Amino acid sequence: MSTVTEFPIEDILRGDRRTVARAVTALENGDERIHDIRSAIAGHVGRAQVVGVTGPPGGGKSTLISVLIKEFRSRGLKVAVIAVDPSSPFTGGAVLGDRIRMGETQGDEGVFIRSLASRGHLGGLNIAAADVIDLFDAAGFDVLIVETVGSGQAEVEITRYADTRLVICPPGLGDDIQAIKAGILEIADAFVVTKADLPDSARTESQLRAMLTLRTDKTIVPPVMKTVASTGERIPELVDWICSREKTGTRHQSGSAQSVRKLLSRLIQADGFAQQLGLELIAASQGSATVRMRVQDMHINFNGRCHGGAIFSLGDTALGLACNSYGQIATLVDGQLSITSAVEPGEWLVAHAFEVSRSRKIGSYRVNVTRAKNGGHVAGLHGTVYLLDKSLPAEGT
Repeated sequence: MSTVTEFPIEDILRGDRRTVARAVTALENGDERIHDIRSAIAGHVGRAQVVGVTGPPGGGKSTLISVLIKEFRSRGLKVAVIAVDPSSPFTGGAVLGDRIRMGETQGDEGVFIRSLASRGHLGGLNIAAADVIDLFDAAGFDVLIVETVGSGQAEVEITRYADTRLVICPPGLGDDIQAIKAGILEIADAFVVTKADLPDSARTESQLRAMLTLRTDKTIVPPVMKTVASTGERIPELVDWICSREKTGTRHQSGSAQSVRKLLSRLIQADGFAQQLGLELIAASQGSATVRMRVQDMHINFNGRCHGGAIFSLGDTALGLACNSYGQIATLVDGQLSITSAVEPGEWLVAHAFEVSRSRKIGSYRVNVTRAKNGGHVAGLHGTVYLLDKSLPAEGT
């Protein structure tokens, strides 16, 4: 059955819940239909306001989002929530399901809440998060709230997609420099002190304000807001501030994930070897790339399984795209592949490459190769790249 039949673009654009839900599942599972879905919605994105909510686990993110939904809805705005949860070690699904704490809003036709499993993806999001954001945007939701797994030194990928980034700072964590350790000084557009009715909230607020004095750039200082979700205290003021920013669609501007995707699409189309192997780009952002391959006869070795060289080529292509996503030429100088599972003909493989570190001359990248049908691990690739002082050639040269 064709994607056009299964996911009619007109049904997505009018926000048909069943069609949107099935499309989200297809995007999350990385199956063969996602390229068609992405192409269908490409001309209908960039309108919604994307609000990222991150912070330590147990900090009150879900509770805050629940009251934010009500406030946005009281203003006539349609809201979609993408809640990224830890993965079940048994099924790979989202451990917390569809967010029990937001359950009271799920009967509202103007609200769509969807949990995505992180599935081991670093950065606090799901590998398909960018595509799901675009899907809800195309479906006509005015506000998209994206909740990360939990804030830590690596959970800052939300900066690539959110127009407004809220960092949740609950009182009483027992660590005076928790915010600095988490690296959130740089990513926050606003700090929200949740559970402000607790005794330690004033101390948390003063510590955050003291932390902000350490910023090198004093021209823009994120506000510190205190809220009490149980009573709705200061929630209208927080929503007023979000709406006043009037920043939408920034993820599609120059240097964003959308422009990076265009660059990497051009690169993979210009790669003759990748085209011979049937490799397709399915997701891209700066420092990250996801490529898929259907195992065909030309990939099969004499034992009737996918050739290790084909698996390496899939991972190497994803790595090459990720490290060249800045527009600067990067070349692999060392790569190590570890294969843990045999692959049968006809299976779809997905390689997700992400940046571990990058300096002026050297970059380190990892690639996870998995089965599209269930996320099962197939292989891992680690590569070191050398960065040249040259820009990638312009299109057509």
